[in-house]
Amino acid sequence: MARVFSTNELSGKLSGEFTLTNLDRVTHLGVDCYDTKRPQEAGGKAVTKRVMLRQLCKSLAPAAEMVSVLQTRLTSGTSGPKLAGKVAVVTASTEGIGFAIAKRLCEDGAKVVISSRKQKNVDAAVQELRNLDLPATGVVCHVGKKADRDRLLAETVQQYGGIDILVSNAAANPYYGPLLDTSDEAWDKIFDTNVKATFLLCKEVVPHLEKRGGGSIVLVGSFAGYRPNPMIGAYSVSKTALLGLTKTLAPELAGKNIRVNCLAPGIIKTKFSRALWENDTVHDIAMQQVPMGRMGTPEDCAGTVSFLVSDDANYITGETVVVSGGMTSRL
Repeated sequence: MARVFSTNELSGKLSGEFTLTNLDRVTHLGVDCYDTKRPQEAGGKAVTKRVMLRQLCKSLAPAAEMVSVLQTRLTSGTSGPKLAGKVAVVTASTEGIGFAIAKRLCEDGAKVVISSRKQKNVDAAVQELRNLDLPATGVVCHVGKKADRDRLLAETVQQYGGIDILVSNAAANPYYGPLLDTSDEAWDKIFDTNVKATFLLCKEVVPHLEKRGGGSIVLVGSFAGYRPNPMIGAYSVSKTALLGLTKTLAPELAGKNIRVNCLAPGIIKTKFSRALWENDTVHDIAMQQVPMGRMGTPEDCAGTVSFLVSDDANYITGETVVVSGGMTSRL
């Protein structure tokens, strides 16, 4: 059995291609992994790279182990993961899409601060990442409270020395039903959380990003921002507002070397969307809208965010990336 490397560890020279041959299966902190080896080159050393595997759709097909190789995001000629040295704050990141984003950014080399309203959820999420040898800390934060937002940013700076990335994922939807039946209280809660708090957090993080010479902000919107759902009308309108916020912030912050983009998930399998997948009939009807014929996963969203905050996207700002399995949102 090969020795256990830390995630993304390399030995030897970084160049050329790795091939999935001569695999040595190991267990690294409870995660099935394979070590891939590149043959020794003349005058050089053999190189070993740890590739993590995950089981996909296990609950749907327990008899078959379906695994997908997770890229280690170590490109030829680089000295480490693509987000190495970056510090990221991800709100509402103890489960679902937010947690998947936090995990992916950690895997790609960033130091990540997780946040949520409940201490027990923050502690559990941080521990789960640390069990995978991923660098993360957590801060309790209700994004609608200025004192909480201030503490989130201040503790991040105190812990890691600065902030390079903000992923604003916090959202609320206390009402399900026709738009005109939305109460004043529900409307205010939706817009205070989804729009106002998002704007204020962006405003408050900008000075920290400037101190680092720039950075990246990603707002988590929704496919419903393009195609409003009649039963979550107020929520849909709030997500449309984030499309406009992205377009407005991007040119204003471009001169500060701060990029602003938006993620618009479609039907993603999370607690929020459980009404669409707990019932087989409802699930089948929903999937008729999706050309790819399946629900998305939080990991599908996480990879997109990792790209948007990386140097691979350093000429992209003001854009919204729809992750919807092919559902039509616009021309």
